[in-house]
Amino acid sequence: MNKSVLAITVAMSLALVGCSDAQNSSINTEKVKQTEVANVQTAEQSYLALVDGYFKETLKLEPIYATFVGVSDYNDQFGGSLTEEYLKARHDLNTRYLKGVRAIDRSALPASLQLSYDMFTYDRNVVLVSETFPEHFMPMNQFYSTVISMVQLGSGESAQPFKTVADYKNWLSRLEGFIQWTKLAQVRMNEGIESKVVLPRVLVERIIPQLQAQLVTKAEDSLFYAPITQLPESFSEQEKQAITADYTALINSKLLPALSDLTAYFQEIYLPVARSSDGWWGLPNGKVWYQHLANSHTTTTMPVDEIHQVGLAEVSRILAEMDKVREQVGFEGDLNAFFASLSSEPQYFFNDRQGLIDGYMTLKDKINAELPKYFNVMPNADYVVKPVESFREQSAAGASYEAPAVDGSRPGVFYINTYNLKAQPKWGMTTLSLHEAAPGHHFQIAIKQELTGVPEFQRFGGYTAFEEGWALYAEYLGIEMGLFEDPYQYFGKLSDEMLRAMRLVVDTGLHAKGWSREQAIQYMKDNSPMAESDIIAEVERYMAIPGQALSYKVGQLKILALRAEAETALGDKFDLKGFHDQILTSGSLPMAVMEQKIHDWIEANKA
Repeated sequence: MNKSVLAITVAMSLALVGCSDAQNSSINTEKVKQTEVANVQTAEQSYLALVDGYFKETLKLEPIYATFVGVSDYNDQFGGSLTEEYLKARHDLNTRYLKGVRAIDRSALPASLQLSYDMFTYDRNVVLVSETFPEHFMPMNQFYSTVISMVQLGSGESAQPFKTVADYKNWLSRLEGFIQWTKLAQVRMNEGIESKVVLPRVLVERIIPQLQAQLVTKAEDSLFYAPITQLPESFSEQEKQAITADYTALINSKLLPALSDLTAYFQEIYLPVARSSDGWWGLPNGKVWYQHLANSHTTTTMPVDEIHQVGLAEVSRILAEMDKVREQVGFEGDLNAFFASLSSEPQYFFNDRQGLIDGYMTLKDKINAELPKYFNVMPNADYVVKPVESFREQSAAGASYEAPAVDGSRPGVFYINTYNLKAQPKWGMTTLSLHEAAPGHHFQIAIKQELTGVPEFQRFGGYTAFEEGWALYAEYLGIEMGLFEDPYQYFGKLSDEMLRAMRLVVDTGLHAKGWSREQAIQYMKDNSPMAESDIIAEVERYMAIPGQALSYKVGQLKILALRAEAETALGDKFDLKGFHDQILTSGSLPMAVMEQKIHDWIEANKA
């Protein structure tokens, strides 16, 4: 073979070898890609199975929570939230699932589930830290009361269903569990007395009338008798008689005596040993406990001293804005005189309760007309405006929101406290509606419940900083919607924002700096036009649930900062509707997780 033929043969052989290597390489690369896809699917499937298992176990452990999320399997159970068995089961559940989620490769998950992974991990860690503090020694307060919650469930207008005979039997069974809870609560509070972990005296004084309101002489006069007044027409007379007899017997023989015992316990045993300190600093390890509560409610690591300083700065800024409004409307007198005028002159208030409710219904239509300009995603569920029930109106907040039924059978509820009309000024209506209803809590919570393709815990879990931060951001959005062209309505917006800024100062003052209840009340009177009855209720609320009030302003400031960052980074590419979609369509997020999501969205839009 001559050299030329040899060269051609060698070249062809090398080419064939190269072709074979390339094919093999291509095949191997494809196998690697397929393996990677398989791994992603495995990680995703493992994660979804894990969080689904967690959610189902949580529903079994927390049966009333299950009712609220529309799962009826446990409607006959109350739950054992104060038992040793419950505390151990909760610890084991969170420990086991934290270990399980850490075994999953986060990087192998799609981006949306990486956010979910971070949320789930964050939750388990926070709960495990929380259980190291003796929160179960103070099982109720005047703001969050199991007694009031059970009355609301039994009203027939909340999550507990009363449509079938089985529903009525379920509620009787749940009431039996509640009766046992009233006894165990006393045991836990006795342990708290021994450990010096007790409520402030003034809060105990607020609880006692709430309990006394439930003490009636016969079942028919009890709020727990409400289901009998709503027996469906479809029930036979025999069924109605049997259910009525069962309810009457249980309320008379067990429930009313249990509530009487609980009331006597608060009056005779607990009140005399209630603490004189108003803040968490007065509890064993109280300052450390409060720092944890502040961080868990705000989902940040901010020291409480820093939060206090942010509050002082915000109060100063808002006061200056308020003074500009005073000048704009031509009020003669200083800012305190302006506050006094707005808080007392008759033209700023309704004369009857129904007029207040009707005013909010009119405002609802006005706001709804603007919403499509600012949102791509809006909830399917509607909301209604209702007055706070009479049995809790004296101690309830000025307004609140209750989520719609998951199955769409009940709308969301925007509750207005009509007890003191002087605490519900006309100039505060726009901002309050934006916050509690649309596009505030109603949008955020209803959209979250209606999400598809996300784990269940994301649809029904929540973080105060996100939810309240969004609601306060919704008030800010009202400026852009043109809803504050009336300077008095704008003042109302500033007044509500001032409340949230003062909360940073007062909450940290009460629980970390040794402030008294009276000192906190005076600070709020000096810096706002709020009715004194509202101020007192607010301060006592902070005393009862420390750290929760910090979440509003901290969350709003973070959302505003992220929006400003996105506007600067994207310029003409910034889409406000798209930004709102990003905030609302993954459920409630810890601040760090929300920040990462927006950063990823910014980078994607840049590309």
